[in-house]
Amino acid sequence: MTPPTSSTAPPPSSADPPGETVLSVTGLRRSFGRFAAVDGLDLSVQAGEIYGFLGVNGAGKTTTIRMLMGIIAPDRGTIELLGKKSRRTTLKQKRRIGYVSQDQNFYPWMTAEMLGKFVGGLYPTWDAAEYRRLLSVLEVPVHRKVSGLSGGMRVKLALALALAPRPPLLILDEPTAGLDPVARREFLEIITHQAREYGRTTFFSTHLLDEVERAADRVGILHQGKKRFEGRLEDLRRRVREIRLPGGDPPPDGFRIWRELGVTETGAGTERRLIVEADPTRWDEAGIPGTTLPLDDIFIACVGISTTRL
Repeated sequence: MTPPTSSTAPPPSSADPPGETVLSVTGLRRSFGRFAAVDGLDLSVQAGEIYGFLGVNGAGKTTTIRMLMGIIAPDRGTIELLGKKSRRTTLKQKRRIGYVSQDQNFYPWMTAEMLGKFVGGLYPTWDAAEYRRLLSVLEVPVHRKVSGLSGGMRVKLALALALAPRPPLLILDEPTAGLDPVARREFLEIITHQAREYGRTTFFSTHLLDEVERAADRVGILHQGKKRFEGRLEDLRRRVREIRLPGGDPPPDGFRIWRELGVTETGAGTERRLIVEADPTRWDEAGIPGTTLPLDDIFIACVGISTTRL
């Protein structure tokens, strides 16, 4: 599966001007009984951007996407998609969104060709020639029944169906779940190509840090329904470091503790090891020799996962 070259490229989508907000949510909340799956979420995605929505399983990513797609309604908060603000996504908005869900629940007796004719009738902008081109690029058998396709092929078919109407916005819920490493990389290359060549805004959820590193312009980290960080990965690296402080000394003002790594004995007493977050200018002002960390260590600290083995 190879990204299409410019000579075979489809016409650009009707993407919004660069810098314009295509997707945003404010104060979004959704509970199931007493459990808040999404709790006061704010985020924004700009036109032409690839936004990685990162979190461990159960963080609230799928619930957020189901609210974005109007499958479930939020308890409170607002959603703005493609310039329209509402409590629940409308059918008109959905027709301008390419959506790939976590599970591809196609009619098993249909072929890719039949699905194209069926789904195409739902979208005013459906491009049948583009759909056929995508099936060829993605190497999806046209005449084989869905029941005979592998899990990876079904994901590719779902992507072709999502892209064929040439939507300005793609929303993908854990799209690479179940794919092998080669297929995952190919899938990410396709969505990256779509964004770079045609200005197609992409919002995708994942629990895999390497996918965000490979494809995303910006990342939002979600944990227990709350946003822990939003920005570029290089900003995250600059903001979060490991420090050592004597005894029980607290970090300076403007530093937020993300994780306690423990206390060690030194010749002069005890020393606390902490992972802390602060604005890059505060690091310079405070003069603390913090240690930069690998992204996976930062992510673990961000979501508060214990790495202690019992």
